[in-house]
Order: sequence, then C-alpha cells, then structure tokens
Amino acid sequence: SQVFKDKVVMDVGTGSGILACWAAQAGAKRVYAVEYTDMAHHARNVVRANGLDHIVTVIQGAVEEVVLPEEDWERFGLTLQEEQDEQQVLPDGTKKDQRVVDIIISEWMGYFLLRESMLDSLVRARDTFLKPTSGLMMPSHATMMIAPIVDEEERKHQQNDYAAGMEDWKEFAETTSNLYGVDMSVLESNFDREQKEYYVLSSRWAELPTSCLLAECAVVKELDMHVCTVEDARGVGLSVGEDEGNGAPFDFDVVGRSYADEDDGGGLAGPISGFAGWFTVDFKSRTDDAGKDVAPQIPNPAYLSTGPEMGYTHWGQQVFHLPSAIPLLADQTTRIQGTLEMMRTKDSARLYNVRLRFSSSRRRTSSQDRDGDVLMKGKPEELVYQIP
Repeated sequence: SQVFKDKVVMDVGTGSGILACWAAQAGAKRVYAVEYTDMAHHARNVVRANGLDHIVTVIQGAVEEVVLPEEDWERFGLTLQEEQDEQQVLPDGTKKDQRVVDIIISEWMGYFLLRESMLDSLVRARDTFLKPTSGLMMPSHATMMIAPIVDEEERKHQQNDYAAGMEDWKEFAETTSNLYGVDMSVLESNFDREQKEYYVLSSRWAELPTSCLLAECAVVKELDMHVCTVEDARGVGLSVGEDEGNGAPFDFDVVGRSYADEDDGGGLAGPISGFAGWFTVDFKSRTDDAGKDVAPQIPNPAYLSTGPEMGYTHWGQQVFHLPSAIPLLADQTTRIQGTLEMMRTKDSARLYNVRLRFSSSRRRTSSQDRDGDVLMKGKPEELVYQIP
C-alpha cells in the first residue's frame, strides 16, 4: 500500500476492473481503468458496486487514443515529473504533456508471454502517460524460457490423431474413386500438410509436473518493462524489421541413466519428447539507468512464474512436441543445441509461430569435453509450430 498511496495509476486492459479496484483500495488517489471492449460496462458496475467510483474512472477505447479528462488536472492535482519536449495533440488542437501517471498496472501477458498479449499497447501507454524516470511499471520485468521435456503419452496421442486423420482421408479418397469415379489424390499432399500442422506442428497448452523437465531451462528473452520497445513485441530472436533472424540460442545437456546408479534412479530415462516454454514476471524496483536512482523503491518485491514448479496457472506452459522423440542412452549425455525464433503470423499481429532449429549429439557422460568425444551427431532439424 505504501507504493500506491496517493499515486495516480493507470490499468491498461482493465477487463473486469479488479486490478483498478485493488489499486484504489491500496490508497491510489486516482485510477484510470482503460478497456477497449464492452467489458468496460461491467468494469464500471464492479467499481460502482465496491464504492470506488470516486477514485476509479473507466475509460472505454484504445489506450493509444485516450486523453485524460481535463478537469482531473486540478481536481486530483495531476503534475508532470518535469518539462518534456515531446507533446501530445489533444482533440481541441492544444498540446499538453500527459505523462502524469505514477504507476501503470496491467495483466497484459499471453501464452508463452507474447501470444495474444497487449505488449504493443502497453509500451505506447507507458510512453504517453507514465512519468519518464520516476514512474513504475507493474509487472516491471518479464522473462521467457524453454526446456526439454519428456511427455510421451501426449506426443504419441498427437501422432495417433494425425495418423487417424490420414487414414480417414485415404478411405474417403478410395470411396470417391470407386463409387463416383473421381480421383481426389491430387489433394492428398495439401490435406497431409494441414493435418500435420494441426496435430503435430501446433503447440499444446499443458500443466506439466516438474518430473517432465529434463534439464535446466534456458532464457530466450528478457524484457525490462520500463525501456522495452514495440520492436520487442514483434517476437524473439529476430533481426530488426525482419520476420527471421539468428534466433535466441539454447544448449541443453540431458544425462541418460547410469548402469551403476540404476537402483538409485540416477540419470533420466527420457526420451526427449519436445520442448516446453513458459515465462516469469517480476514486480520489483526499476533497474534501468534512467530510473533506478529516481523512482520509488519496491520494499517487498514479488514474483510470478508460469513454470511447472508453480502448478496450475491460467497460462500454463506451451509444449512443442517433436515428430519423433530423441532417445536417451545409458551412461551417455545427449546434447541439444539450437535456436528459437518467435514471429507474428501473417494473418494476425496477436498470433505467433515458433521456429526451432537444433541438432543433437551424444557423448559418454564420463567425458569432460562437451565438444569432443562425440559418439553420434544427428542431422540439423528445423520445425515451425503455430501457437493456436
């Protein structure tokens, strides 16, 4: 409450209005709850039912088009942190800097952080309304990570669904040919591609136990919400302005069971079924150069993980199953090296595809040289998944 007391707060994408209500209950003097959809009507009802409509005002519209009520400047004592050169044009043609908000709160995160997220809008809201060096973003930081997993039951289920779909197609094509004299085989490759994209090359929401993890996770993207850009929202591992790039690297060692430790459960049985992706967010003090010595400190930092160690969350994990599992052999370590790219689909700026490029190799676990003593090296793989 000491962080919010007497502060001006903006909730971007307020939905039901619950975060705005909490901000008011924590002592904020003014809260702007911005909501693009008709959920704004329900948010107003929630705010009113909780007796907070004298503090919280719900504004329906795109945050990029919002203008703070003129009467609020005097009524709530809205003040700028400092004079700024950049000005915003108001509907009446006048110019007024609107960076008077002390704290921006938002539940903007989507699956694997970016899928259907509001990061673009959040960045624009920050640049338009937040005090540049003393303002706080909550959450303040976000991190995306992946890890190799064993999840054979679900992986095989997807493969079986794909195989069943192709069997149905073959039966249909044969029936059409035999009964109606029409050859449909020209469509088989397109149907196969669609079935594979849907059943095999689509990520799946999952609530994985920690026992599924085969190695420590690798960080593929980190965001400081006070300084990240719209470019960051385009994806992961991309070149500026492009839909591909060098990718975010990962390098995993997965240790197979040891014959000597079999009774103790040493090593992992595997196999490697695919990869899981999730994210964490922090609520802590500013760390950027411009704000770390100016903005108020967060006395009790908080942390939210959507990883397997947290059990159920709305976001869960996104699982990218391999078409064929990679087996683990006793007394051998399987190394998976590669990159991850995440890019927007051509059809929607809020939907993403993930490209995984990787290769695997095996060495004796007793070997200390990760790059030497290679027993087997697999061919490079490239797989593109849609996040539905």
